[in-house]
Amino acid sequence: MKNLLGAVMAVGLMSAAQAAERFPALAPDQMTPEQKIVADKIMGSRKNLSGPFPTWLRSPELADRLQAVGDYLRFHTQLPPSLTEFVIIITAREWSSQFEWQFHAPLAIAAGVDKAVIADLGAGKHPQGMNADQSLVYDFSLALHRAKGRVPDSLFNAVKARFGERNTVDLIALNGYYDAVAMTLAAAEVAGPGNGEAPPLK
Repeated sequence: MKNLLGAVMAVGLMSAAQAAERFPALAPDQMTPEQKIVADKIMGSRKNLSGPFPTWLRSPELADRLQAVGDYLRFHTQLPPSLTEFVIIITAREWSSQFEWQFHAPLAIAAGVDKAVIADLGAGKHPQGMNADQSLVYDFSLALHRAKGRVPDSLFNAVKARFGERNTVDLIALNGYYDAVAMTLAAAEVAGPGNGEAPPLK
């Protein structure tokens, strides 16, 4: 319950624009017992109930399964955080997902992704200055998003040779999971977490 109260306080600090969201954040006394259990799990690893979670909590079993997938993909793969966060903001840029971008771009910087690479990506340009791993992940992610998963053999084989089969599967899932996040944020009309600034993505 303490975690849930903290989450509600955090929600209270969000921008006024978020009051118009289609699935507003639930206060603890509005949650069913099932929702409270899942909300506590989310708070345990992420420390907040923002983003897609107020929407997903309307279907608590779904929310539980999705949060577990997200927890694995963000915190427990063999991929370094710098690549994980890079993939997330690539997906955010593909969807023009303001929330996803505003939340994860600072995490990408903290993980070691060059600010100039992030600036190019945010502007819709092919990022200059990527290292070899970032270039592979960027090309692979764009093929997943723009070619409906039809990754050329040469690119697929290069990714598998560099990262191994397990990490290649995790890269596919990471892109797909954050597609689901971005789709949820768009359908639920979730505003970005910024403090009233203009949306960063055009």
